[in-house]
Amino acid sequence: MTELNGLDATRLGEMLAAGEISAQDILDASLSRIDAREDSVRAWTWRSPTPDQTTAGQSAPQAPLRGIPVGVKDIMQTRDMPTGWGTRYLSAETSPCDAAAVALLRRAGAVLLGKTVSTELAGFTPGKTRNPHDLSRTPGGSSSGSAAAVADGMVPVALGTQTAGSIIRPASYCGVVGFKPSFGTVPMAGIKAFSPSLDTAGWFTRSVRDSRRVFGAMTASSLPVAAPPTLSQLRIGLAVVPVAGLEASTRQALDATGAALSQAGAQVMEAPLPEGFDELAALHKRIMAYEAARALADEYDRHHASIGPKVLEVLDEGWTIGYVDYRRDQKEAARLNDALAGCWQQLDVIITPSATGEAPIGHEATGDPIYSRAWTLPGLPAISLPLAKGPAGMPIGMQLIAPWGRDLELLDMAEAVMQSLQISVPLPA
Repeated sequence: MTELNGLDATRLGEMLAAGEISAQDILDASLSRIDAREDSVRAWTWRSPTPDQTTAGQSAPQAPLRGIPVGVKDIMQTRDMPTGWGTRYLSAETSPCDAAAVALLRRAGAVLLGKTVSTELAGFTPGKTRNPHDLSRTPGGSSSGSAAAVADGMVPVALGTQTAGSIIRPASYCGVVGFKPSFGTVPMAGIKAFSPSLDTAGWFTRSVRDSRRVFGAMTASSLPVAAPPTLSQLRIGLAVVPVAGLEASTRQALDATGAALSQAGAQVMEAPLPEGFDELAALHKRIMAYEAARALADEYDRHHASIGPKVLEVLDEGWTIGYVDYRRDQKEAARLNDALAGCWQQLDVIITPSATGEAPIGHEATGDPIYSRAWTLPGLPAISLPLAKGPAGMPIGMQLIAPWGRDLELLDMAEAVMQSLQISVPLPA
């Protein structure tokens, strides 16, 4: 049943409900794909020899993810799987309970296949994962394994987290849909903290409608599915924050996306961002460092010699920042976010690059999260869509941003964009 690997969870669910396939068929397709590709892609840090298909949601015909195989990022606690937090020096064979996000997946009927590779402590030290579209390139981070597993068709859904750009960037590099909800939407209980005012649980899928389905599972609610808005109803702002650092080909891709949406009927303009909005990226970096040093104080003190230099760099910076400066940065970030209110009066959604460009060649780094920092700091919902290709033919994502709490509207607008531009997520060649 390997032909099932390119289908999204929604289509698999429809086929399952119609009796065209069984839950075992779906599971077998995922396991076969993993067996065939894992030695090359290296998306998993642990796989269950006998995936649990007996959770409560499995017996509920209306469970939104019934029978759907999923991956779980290895910084999330699991009661029946080991957790290593992307490190060589921390490990737990099992945890007392699941992370809240994992428990919600089980309630929705998902079948957990295992733990996907995370960078060290969800920081910047790369793991073993390769980009499925070009094994010589990074998949991004920190949710490396989750993005790669979905991109390669190993699973249709995988959980990730974002503190800077750890969902949006790997989604862009791997050519899948990556959704970071509004801050606070998904409980972070049972997920290793890096920066508590920024850490956000999200997920990777093969379609926007799947992302909406997972959102329903995570909010434990049955969501009505309305037709997406027509593009003629949308006011879209194009933005690049910060201006410096974007590759020319990515700017061209952003402009081409805007032109295509304008031709399809949307009202497209340059986003009227408030003065000084560029500063949010630098504010994010300092706030994250301050919080990370304190959230990881025990690891810093007990495992200092084992922590990778990229994580140590962040933690060392954090220890140089004092409380007064930290609060000043938070107040300035809040002021800039408040100033964005005027922008939202003129726009329904902002479209901005998900990353500087294509996934870089090499595995010594996971790429720069700079184009997610300004939007992550105020906790805005963001979704990366695989809307373009770069000079080497690799995926380039564009992220759509909406006001805090407008997650469902954002998903609807993202679906309208994908349908208008006729974008799908093919398996790697």
